[in-house]
Amino acid sequence: MVVSSEAFVEIEVPQQKVYDGVRFPAVVAPSAPTTGSLTECIKANREYLDTLIQERGAVLFRGFPLQNPSDFNHVVESFEWEEFPYHGGAAPRTNVIGRVFTANESPPEQNIHFHHEMALYPEYPGKLFFYCDVAPEKGGETPIVLSHVVYDRMKEKHPEFIERIEKHGLFYTRYTQEEDDPTPIGRGWKSTFATNDKKVAEERAAKLKIKLEWLENGMVKETIGPVPGVKYVKSTQKSIWFNHSMGWDDPKKPVMFADGEALPLDAAKDALRMLEEESVDLPWKKGDFLLIDNLAVLHGRRACNTPRRVLAALVK
Repeated sequence: MVVSSEAFVEIEVPQQKVYDGVRFPAVVAPSAPTTGSLTECIKANREYLDTLIQERGAVLFRGFPLQNPSDFNHVVESFEWEEFPYHGGAAPRTNVIGRVFTANESPPEQNIHFHHEMALYPEYPGKLFFYCDVAPEKGGETPIVLSHVVYDRMKEKHPEFIERIEKHGLFYTRYTQEEDDPTPIGRGWKSTFATNDKKVAEERAAKLKIKLEWLENGMVKETIGPVPGVKYVKSTQKSIWFNHSMGWDDPKKPVMFADGEALPLDAAKDALRMLEEESVDLPWKKGDFLLIDNLAVLHGRRACNTPRRVLAALVK
């Protein structure tokens, strides 16, 4: 079904999935003819856009006149959501302009697992913006998945696992160096906590419910938890797969139930398979921007071997 507003028209693209007769994600383009600037159109159509993101979980904006990070920053500001400060997150990022940051500075040939942004921490962004500044020739998509679909499938296939994760939560351990390294979660402790002082780092970590243990080799062991592995969202009345457990089979990034028991490997494999089966991979085009509800949709990154630049902004 095509839905339109004064400035936006919903279009269809081949990669979308259909759930209960509704396409995911929503993809919108400019109505013709358009009047006024994009930022003015956003402000004038906020009720429509707010309803769209709430109902669909993600909206891709395609065909709008975004040429550079400054244009993207103006778009982010036009929604008038409060900025979310990126403190404690594991991904190496650099401020580009205003509220715009690099999405992740790890080499583009590396995949990034599906996740909800900052799901390990007590506070996390409500919504995420992504903007394609340089489109890769092949690959490099930002795949997205409706989180409640994964939760429902996991509960059907592994009810005891879901029951345990709901009862106990999860416990994470992460090892970080002093400085950033070129991996998807390679942010060093100095930039993670914005300080060179270990005591200040400990104080800031404690606010995020992170315990730091300083090791002799200059690294620090971060212990996080217990934190929820799934979450019930009142606004949608749906439970979501709200965790970073995709790395639990990697001994350097162990995840376990908060009661100390290991997570079952068969459940891990099924979760990975379900995420891939439910994934929507929309090829980026220059000027695209994607708005994601962080309490509805998981995202990741596909590898690519050609130039790619996708920028991000986090809001509350």
